[in-house]
Amino acid sequence: MVYWVYILFSVNAQKRYIGQTDDLDRRVREHNDPSHNTMKFTSKHPGPWVLVYSEQYETRSEAMRRERWFKSGRGRAWLDAQGIGRASPPGAD
Repeated sequence: MVYWVYILFSVNAQKRYIGQTDDLDRRVREHNDPSHNTMKFTSKHPGPWVLVYSEQYETRSEAMRRERWFKSGRGRAWLDAQGIGRASPPGAD
């Protein structure tokens, strides 16, 4: 099975969301579905949420480790330095 770490960005909210999943397409759809009540962060902030970055892993534990790193100070600094999720992503207009 394949696992993903993904980063979504909302131009309207000017925020990014970091998560992990085993079905990237489904998860992005869920974040953009207002009737899906389990998305506390992305339902609270206006979308649409656009996929701006993803990485693939062989195990959930690897994906979870990378997700935690992206949420750390060093991970956020790396994302900022790469310009991931801090400006209008391509195609978001």
